[in-house]
Order: sequence, then structure tokens, then C-alpha cells
Amino acid sequence: MKNAVILLSGGLDSTTVLAIAKHEGFAPYALSFRYGQRHLVELESAQRVAAALGVAEHVIADIDLRRFGGSALTADLAVPKGRDPTALGEGIPITYVPARNTVFLSFALAWAEVLGAGDIFIGVNALDYSGYPDCRPEYIAAFERMANLATAAGVQGRQRLKIHAPLIDLTKAQIIRRGLALGVDYGLTSSCYDPGADGRPCGQCDSCQLRAKGFAQAGIADPLAARFGGA
Repeated sequence: MKNAVILLSGGLDSTTVLAIAKHEGFAPYALSFRYGQRHLVELESAQRVAAALGVAEHVIADIDLRRFGGSALTADLAVPKGRDPTALGEGIPITYVPARNTVFLSFALAWAEVLGAGDIFIGVNALDYSGYPDCRPEYIAAFERMANLATAAGVQGRQRLKIHAPLIDLTKAQIIRRGLALGVDYGLTSSCYDPGADGRPCGQCDSCQLRAKGFAQAGIADPLAARFGGA
């Protein structure tokens, strides 16, 4: 089995990507971040998912993006709630964390070089998403080009790095169906930007709305809602 680094947030998309990597025969090394986000519910979810799917190792790296702020996820700014669903994906919302995927992918690149892994998986999506610039196909392609210039393994020809973004052209409903076909338990995941202390989703933030839309279009009940009595 080839080693691969999987960026695992504990959300629906990254969990699906982890299942895909395992299905494709990779030995998954899961990487999550305690980056100064306003809640740790997603990390608790990431730990549940990593245990359930049986990763080779799960690392939670500590970095402090809250020091810079600039986002409702890392500063004392209100998370937008109840936005018109038709407006999601238009413009860049205040929940965008500056350069987050670039930071995360850079850590993944470092670990991949140490592991001798030529593959990194990330759950970005450019259809049912919030409009973040670092979720677009051209961004992923550019990072992959840079990554192959940035490491000793790449320069010496020992490693040709591939950034896998298997969800990038899928709708949320298609992602959910793909995950269910692979046996993913979405009740283990968390997508909410502003959950309660017990993990209960707010149901109104962009991420909650996109998740609800996906399950509705897939014609499937969200098992996370069942955990909280229909939340």
C-alpha cells in the first residue's frame, strides 16, 4: 500500500475523501489542525472519523491563525446565518480563513516528504461551496506545480507529488452518495461553523445550509440530525 496524507477536518467532505483514499488502496495518514478556530467540535469529529475508518496515524498539528484573525472562524466576528441559499458561492464570505488551505497543504507536503508519500488528498469542492478562492481547480493545480519544486525529494526526482481533489467537480448530493456507497457514517461528522458546546449544528450557517441541501437532494436523512433529535 502506498502512503498518502489526508487533510481531515472532521467534516462531510474530508471524511468522504478519506474513505475514497482507503478504497483506492492508500495507507491513509490523517492530518488535522488546531488552528485557533472558534470551536473544537470539528476536531472531536475528526478523531471519531479517523478511529472509525482506521487510519495509519492521525496527527493534530497546532498552529495559531487566530493571531492574525480576519475571519469569523478565527476572530470575534459573527458567523453569517440565514443567508439566501441562492447567494451561497457568490463572493467571498467572512468565514473564509486567509490562506488556510495553503497553510494546511504546506504541512501536508512536509509530512508527505517525510513519509515518502507521493499523494495528498484534500476535500475541496467548487460546486456546492461557500466561494472560497482556495477551493478552485486552478488553485489545486498551481499548488501541485509549486509542491514539486519545493522539496528535496521533488528536486532529486525521488518523489512526484499528486494533489488529489476527488470531490472538486461533485455536488454535495453526489458527494454524500459516494460516501454512503463506501460505508461512511455521516453521523460521526460535523459541518457547522458555529455549533453548540455539545456539537449541535446551528442549522443556519452557510455550511449547515449546504449540508442540508445535499442530503435533501440525495433524498437521504442526515444521520447527524438524528443524533440531536432532528436538529
